[in-house]
Amino acid sequence: MSVQSINPASEEIIETFEAHNDVEIEHRLAAAAETFTHWRLTSLEKRAELFEAAASIMEEDRERLARHMTLEMGKPLSQALGEIDKCAWVCRHYAEHGEAYLADERIKTDASKAYVRHLPIGPVLAVMPWNFPFWQVFRFAAPALMAGNVGLLKHASNVWRCAIDIEEIFLKAGFPEGCFQTLLVGSEKVEGILRDKRVKATTLTGSGPAGGAVASTAGGEIKPSVLELGGTDAFIVMPSADLDSAVETAIDGRIQNSGQSCIAAKRFLVHADIYDEFRDKFIAGMQAITIGNPLEDGVKLGPLAMKAIRDDLQKQTRASIEAGAKPLLEPQSLPEKGWWLAPQILEDIPDMAPAAHEEMFGPVAGLWKVTSLTQAIERANRSDFGLGSAIFTQDEADIDIAIRDLEAGSTFVNAKVASDPRLPFGGIKQSGFGRELSRDGILAFVNRKTISIA
Repeated sequence: MSVQSINPASEEIIETFEAHNDVEIEHRLAAAAETFTHWRLTSLEKRAELFEAAASIMEEDRERLARHMTLEMGKPLSQALGEIDKCAWVCRHYAEHGEAYLADERIKTDASKAYVRHLPIGPVLAVMPWNFPFWQVFRFAAPALMAGNVGLLKHASNVWRCAIDIEEIFLKAGFPEGCFQTLLVGSEKVEGILRDKRVKATTLTGSGPAGGAVASTAGGEIKPSVLELGGTDAFIVMPSADLDSAVETAIDGRIQNSGQSCIAAKRFLVHADIYDEFRDKFIAGMQAITIGNPLEDGVKLGPLAMKAIRDDLQKQTRASIEAGAKPLLEPQSLPEKGWWLAPQILEDIPDMAPAAHEEMFGPVAGLWKVTSLTQAIERANRSDFGLGSAIFTQDEADIDIAIRDLEAGSTFVNAKVASDPRLPFGGIKQSGFGRELSRDGILAFVNRKTISIA
């Protein structure tokens, strides 16, 4: 099977890849299992040294790697460069803190000694999406491999050059062959690979249906899994907020990665006392966004990654307007070639409209007027998703209530939701389960073995 990598800004074919056949898949599964037998015994000091090397390789080659990302999925180059830098950061984070995260946990019992030791479990299959083609992978791979596991990557088929780049980074850094491998396969191969007895666990970032399918297979095989399945993050603005900061962050949060981010702010819930002023500034800021060739300096918004993504978002937007939502931005002229979509803000959105309850995976914002924090939280929690949330306020009581009552895996105060190697990352409800990053991420795929010595 041949797979084409297509530039979403021009619709030009960049590269053609041959998918791995069953013989190659078997070869890579066998290599993963064999490599694990000795990688698990590699010292933490040596693992840290290799991750430092991987970070340096990415920093030295960041321009080329970022360009591949931009060409394959349309991310503005400045953001692609930032993504490479963040991947180097997560490698260095686990190089520095991995040993402490994995340290024995001493427990006082009637035994002479009792503790929990953290031991690797084996090959972990990662099913990863295209929107952050390097970061999504490294936020899994750095903790998993630092813990002594080995990685198998099934990446989205539109970013296979990035997938190959990632495997090459690990090899160049000195990780043994088989320690991290890319599987160039379609989604139809995932179930068989996951059912293979050599694969011990899985992690997926992607859609609800994909997550449900993988979780069902993993559950049937009694294998641990971590899922991150998107969100419709709420962004609450209260009267005491620094309004200019809130507007600036709202714009950045909505258009980052052309709006194709699980933790992007998508539903903006603004108090009536400041609603009109916020709306006017939000409109002006969104209209001023520079749209264009994502390889050019100063461009803030590139194309959407795939035609299907663009078409689906257009359908959701049209259906929301037909249901009664009011569009606040005038149409813009866009290039004829490429999968472009201009920013849009929708107001007065009925509850049955797609923009009220579906994830809008692109630069379309929903805007609601609320009369209290209670009303804002009630509307925020109507979503089936629960990934991130944000509130802008200077009122300590507002902050405490939002932290307590917002149904989400995180609440950021006076800042946009972001992933950080030092903080656990994940969601609740239909946004998935389990946590990545921080100590939680490295313990996601270990055997927390209880030891008791009489």
